[in-house]
Amino acid sequence: MADTGKGTILQFAPFQSSVDEGFWHKLSSLKLNKLRLDESPIPITGFYAPCSHPQVSNHLTLLAESLPADSDDEPSSLLASQGNRNRCPVPGILLNTNTLESFYALDKQSLLKAEAKKIWDDIYSGKVEEDSSVLLRFLVISFADLKKWSFHYWFAFPALVLDPPATLVNLKPASQCFTCEEAESVSSACNEWRSKSSTADIPFFLVSIGSNSIATLRHLRELETCQNNGQKVLFGFYDPCHLPNNPGWPLRNYLAYICSRWGLGKIHFFCYRENRGFADLGLSLVGEAEISLSQGGRSYQNMPNVVGWELNKGKKSLRCISLAKTMDPTRLAVSAADLNLKLMRWRTLPSLNLEMLASTRCLLLGAGTLGCQVARMLMAWGVRKITLVDSGKVSMSNPIRQSLYALDDCLNGGKFKAVAAVESLKRIFPAVEAEGVVMAIPMPGHPVSCQEESSILQDCRDLSDLINSHDAIFLLTDTRESRWLPSLLCASDNKITITAALGFDSFLVMRHGAGPLDALRNSQAETSNNVSASMENLSLSNQNESVRLGCYFCNDVVAPIDSTANRTLDQQCTVTRPGLAPIASALAVELLVGVLHHPSGICAKAEFANSNDNGSTEQPLGILPHQIRGSISQFSQMTLVGHASTCCTACCSTVVSEYRTKGMDFILQAINHPTYLEDLTGLTELMKSAGSYTLDWDNDSENDDNDDDDCVEI
Repeated sequence: MADTGKGTILQFAPFQSSVDEGFWHKLSSLKLNKLRLDESPIPITGFYAPCSHPQVSNHLTLLAESLPADSDDEPSSLLASQGNRNRCPVPGILLNTNTLESFYALDKQSLLKAEAKKIWDDIYSGKVEEDSSVLLRFLVISFADLKKWSFHYWFAFPALVLDPPATLVNLKPASQCFTCEEAESVSSACNEWRSKSSTADIPFFLVSIGSNSIATLRHLRELETCQNNGQKVLFGFYDPCHLPNNPGWPLRNYLAYICSRWGLGKIHFFCYRENRGFADLGLSLVGEAEISLSQGGRSYQNMPNVVGWELNKGKKSLRCISLAKTMDPTRLAVSAADLNLKLMRWRTLPSLNLEMLASTRCLLLGAGTLGCQVARMLMAWGVRKITLVDSGKVSMSNPIRQSLYALDDCLNGGKFKAVAAVESLKRIFPAVEAEGVVMAIPMPGHPVSCQEESSILQDCRDLSDLINSHDAIFLLTDTRESRWLPSLLCASDNKITITAALGFDSFLVMRHGAGPLDALRNSQAETSNNVSASMENLSLSNQNESVRLGCYFCNDVVAPIDSTANRTLDQQCTVTRPGLAPIASALAVELLVGVLHHPSGICAKAEFANSNDNGSTEQPLGILPHQIRGSISQFSQMTLVGHASTCCTACCSTVVSEYRTKGMDFILQAINHPTYLEDLTGLTELMKSAGSYTLDWDNDSENDDNDDDDCVEI
């Protein structure tokens, strides 16, 4: 505070600006697509809020929504900000020049006076009473170098200068200026004002305190009513400044308004500040200022002098920012896409490994309803390397259910789904490394002719190469038999495998267990297929904790066959309730993320909620189940576990060993001969034995204790 000998001069903390990167991106788009060579002033909106921290002042901020829409058809996003307590809108003007030379040649003092004249006009016209934010009008001049992605800019916050300046009589924390009853009432009234959408973003107001110590916040137009009622009145405003001995910049034009509009020479003001979203009278200030009476007689023709260009490191100079690395749309998209994931690591998931997710190579077998949803979910989790495999084309019935396709993809016979899906992914997120492979998956039960053998075997080799070159495989195809070969190859290569399958109103999501690498050493012992051993394998009780988890085919007692022949239209199509695919797809991706972050990875045991044995308290992502089965009709979901079967046609050591020994000849046998897999794994013998195995059921309760040995637990 400066002392003139007649009193302490009231000094104000300057306003500070802050510009979000999104503002510059939006300005670039506006300049390229709409403004072009037009240098006309652009109306913009800044946002500020009262100080909310005892050591940090709030800034006037420019966001992407501060600028007008690129086109007349684009809805304005400012409507969403109305009534936002943390975004008090302030009108401003942006002057963006076409050249750097024009920027430097601008008559800055004339521009500042022109904006101040608007404030002066608003004071005398009464507009301030209707919209008090006009007291905070601001100006930005800029030059956007869109080739180098650099921006020169300078803010001005026009302030009318009182001459002689206002003197400060008193300035104290608000908590020291009210009685206990008044302080409680003022806090309550401020919190109520800030909580209402109709008043939360009104920066200037009156605080009237009656003789009964009851405080009320009122609009500026109600001043005369308060004075006539004999109430104590304070001129309140949202103060962005945190300093204990200086009010913020908004008070400058506020005092000029009070002096010129109401002719008051002694003014009690209230600098409203907050803490954690509520009024903080210890941080807020109450002061008394005196203004020379000559100011009250100022006429409209004699507008005060003006100051207000923002200082840069204590000097009057412009600012320059280069966004070459972030303003490229692809790079900006990457930054924006990763924001949510990076915020997760702040508090909730500090162990979240975004680098691992970004580098995980995911192979999606099937680009239909499930494949589209899974691809979107993977990108949301930060996965950047995605390959989709499908041989079908986009039909007219697909876009409504399969989120990566549009009507244009169906025209002229339809694009291949794998190709169209990749194009869509890159439109959504240009940084994704997506690849589409048009290929049919060879299936058992679908015999091939001699002429087709070479083509089918090449598809098998290509599929094997794809699985070998990826880290995680999603089985998302329509038919059961199309999942067999990928399940076998994944078991052989020990790949993380996630299956998602849909019924009409039910779904299954599961992770396959590790491949039978250790079991291969005991292959001979595993192939003893007597009834007792087989029934024991089907038991839900797990006597050995090292038993690996099963795959999609481990619960089957028959080999996969052709499931599409002799089917009606509703049986040929995937007829499911629309809500199933998004649920199952989301769970499938969450399951993969859980496996990737689990210390045991693919070998992790099945975990259940409320289990003392799963150690889920140590895993930030929660439990890691084996199978998730859900029903929409019952709105239910359950987690199950199924251990690997010694007779599985896809992942048992017998099948994997045979595949490794015979290679493509083995696959051709499985494709052309329906019973080959059943004979190989012992399922044929099992079914014969099971047919001759009889169970005697005794309903006599008196003999229950004597007949326990005749019961078999399945």
